[in-house]
Amino acid sequence: MENLNDSVKVAKLFQEVMILFKHSMSKVFEEMNLGMTAPQGMVMGTLSKEKTMKITELSSKLSLSNSTVSGIIDRLEKQGMVERNRSEEDRRVVHVSVSPEFKGLHQNLHKRLEENIGNVLNKGTPEQLDTIFEGLDMLRKLLGSRED
Repeated sequence: MENLNDSVKVAKLFQEVMILFKHSMSKVFEEMNLGMTAPQGMVMGTLSKEKTMKITELSSKLSLSNSTVSGIIDRLEKQGMVERNRSEEDRRVVHVSVSPEFKGLHQNLHKRLEENIGNVLNKGTPEQLDTIFEGLDMLRKLLGSRED
């Protein structure tokens, strides 16, 4: 029974950290006056790395439903940040990519997000940062090794 309590504590702490992280990232979006939410930023970040993706691939990568990602893409497309292109081979397939107009702005955004994370982490000592890294690495390993 003790393990269950520890598991609940870890889950709650992780949820709290994720909320704080999302809030911190949202501040950067507000400062840059992009009118972009944190989930939209996650989509833009993923698309910037992957160049072009189908919505199903993007959904899988972000662990969000297709309908959620599709709604995010709709809003980003209206803002001119992404574009949809139909596949030449199969017209049913739609690929999403960052619009050419947004690429330069995104590089600046990415730099600001990295600076924001750096500023937060610079508050910790090297020992604290090692502990955080080790803990997150262990959590990643445990989550990756779970049996479905």
